[in-house]
Amino acid sequence: MTRMPVVAGRFYEGKEDLLIKRIESCFTGKLGPGRLPEGSPGSTRNLKAVIAPHAGYMYSGMPAAHAYLNLFEDGKPDHIAILGPNHTGMGARLAVCNQDWETPLGRALYDSGLGSAIIEQDEYATTDCIAHSNEHSIEVQVPFLQYIFGSDVSIVPICVSDQSYSVCESIGKTIAKLGESEDILVLASSDFTHFESADSAKKKDNQAMEYLEYLDPKGFLNFVQSHKISICGAGPIAAAMVYANERGASRFNLLKYTNSGDVSGDHNSVVAYVAASIL
Repeated sequence: MTRMPVVAGRFYEGKEDLLIKRIESCFTGKLGPGRLPEGSPGSTRNLKAVIAPHAGYMYSGMPAAHAYLNLFEDGKPDHIAILGPNHTGMGARLAVCNQDWETPLGRALYDSGLGSAIIEQDEYATTDCIAHSNEHSIEVQVPFLQYIFGSDVSIVPICVSDQSYSVCESIGKTIAKLGESEDILVLASSDFTHFESADSAKKKDNQAMEYLEYLDPKGFLNFVQSHKISICGAGPIAAAMVYANERGASRFNLLKYTNSGDVSGDHNSVVAYVAASIL
């Protein structure tokens, strides 16, 4: 079975040539990193996790490109687990989709070895593609991964419906245990504050990110949830930080912070975007 794209032609271009042009413009655009990921990937492999936004590429693609250039220059991991929030409410609380994922750039392969191990070892993880069937948070990351690492890059897509700290801690620690013998990169997919003024969003997001700077996933998730901050992927971010901490993380690195108003010109009601790495 193959999971077919559901937001191609809406969140990003539905044809290969147009999508490649869009992705390249995300790297070279005014809010992007200013250069393409050219040549061969790096070989340092210091990054343990990255955070990338998941809105339409017109708005979030340029900040996302900062995360992907950082990842490219760090090197191709052997395994990539993508944690994304569940916007639809469909499916299991921690849903691993055991299918290959089709995009206009080709077919990203399901990493069955890592995926099966996660399902076997984590008490909350189950095989479930229903949660992914109309969800965009993971899908929009896949073409970027294919662009920097090749169309057949392999992934473990995990849709997180239950963003309680116990579930996020569990999946973070499960992947970290597997990471003792495997080279794993965790990608957390999240937008930040939604539908507030740019100033209000930045203030709230900066307060939340202080916990990330202190490598404190529980404090981050508690702050976001107790203050009702609309960071949709707070759970996946917390899980990625748990993973990184278990693997010896020492630093949170904010790569880019933007909002939709930087593109639309409307700063009265924005969605904010963060690109960051944990190493």
